[in-house]
Amino acid sequence: MKIVSFRNDVLPLKNVLYRFALRITLNHEDAEDVVQDTLIKVWNRRERWQEIESMEAFCLTICRNLALDRIRRKDQANTTLDETELSGQQDTASDPYEKMQLRDRIEQVRKLIDTLPEKQRSCMQLRDFEGKPYKEIAEVLDISEEQVKVNIFRARQAIKTKYQELEGYGL
Repeated sequence: MKIVSFRNDVLPLKNVLYRFALRITLNHEDAEDVVQDTLIKVWNRRERWQEIESMEAFCLTICRNLALDRIRRKDQANTTLDETELSGQQDTASDPYEKMQLRDRIEQVRKLIDTLPEKQRSCMQLRDFEGKPYKEIAEVLDISEEQVKVNIFRARQAIKTKYQELEGYGL
């Protein structure tokens, strides 16, 4: 039996939890609060840690539920994300004009992601940005693996279509 340690098994997840909460709440302060509440909730359930199959899935599930609760309580209107790590690579552009175009495109994609339904946003965040397997995403979101794949497909298609409409506008 593996002994679970808060410091070694839970705390390293805080950045993943933050990005996930941010993708749901669309607000930095709310995401930080959700992560803090998640860590407290996980700590308060430490007697049952040995029964948990995947600590990461357990933490992500709590984080998602708290983020959704926060949205419901605030009845928040969608706002845009500020500077999150959407692009894995940093500026590869050489001149200022190319850098500006790249920043504008990234901001457009962020705004498009913000308009997706919550389930699609969550699936896309966990798969495309966090690199989670379908099975774990299904566990976290309490849906089937097939539903995860459908949500990701629909999210990607919606982003692609909307982006192409934006880029083709005026031509």
